[in-house]
Amino acid sequence: MNRIMTAPFSHYLEALRTQRWDDHRYYHHSRINQSLHLISAMSFVVSYVFLLIDPALSALIAWGISMTSRQSGHFFFEPRGYDHVNRATHEHKEDIKIGYNLRRKVVLMALWAAAPAVLYFSPNFLGLLNEETVRGGYLKSLGLIWLYIGLGGLIFRTVHLFFLRDVTTGLVWALKITTDPFHDILLYWRSPLALLRGELIDPMDHALEHTPTTH
Repeated sequence: MNRIMTAPFSHYLEALRTQRWDDHRYYHHSRINQSLHLISAMSFVVSYVFLLIDPALSALIAWGISMTSRQSGHFFFEPRGYDHVNRATHEHKEDIKIGYNLRRKVVLMALWAAAPAVLYFSPNFLGLLNEETVRGGYLKSLGLIWLYIGLGGLIFRTVHLFFLRDVTTGLVWALKITTDPFHDILLYWRSPLALLRGELIDPMDHALEHTPTTH
């Protein structure tokens, strides 16, 4: 742990840059997916603002708009065939995914989708919500439950990576996930324009200039 704490800051920045680059070149070929990520990123920024004002509303925005648009892009529009740019199969990319691959996302999204039904039949969410929260109404309760699911998913995978990889990888991934909305806006703001030109797949010319690496 002491070695982690004394590592130069540039080490973390380089690890962050690598994770972001790999995430883009491996998992964001579809212009529709990129455009949905732009929508997701902008709504995530709004949810960040409301996190300090109304956490329940923040979570409703984050899950109701940001996560649904973001994950729809991955599940429905991102190609799953052989990746000629990175010379990798879809199965290989699923195996090396640092964060939530599609299998893990199914579990996370299932918890998200099940929460409204559980809350409907159990207003205190099986005893996890206090009376004050319940009196705030269904949407406030749902927002807080979704907030806990989001934070739980973030913390669980971060700690999981501590054991699968190392502490640095987990901490950098957590930083990447929480700052992705700002980075995605800078990265994908041109994607809707490419879609209007009829370009469904990013040619990834910039990725072809780099030699593919494995995780």
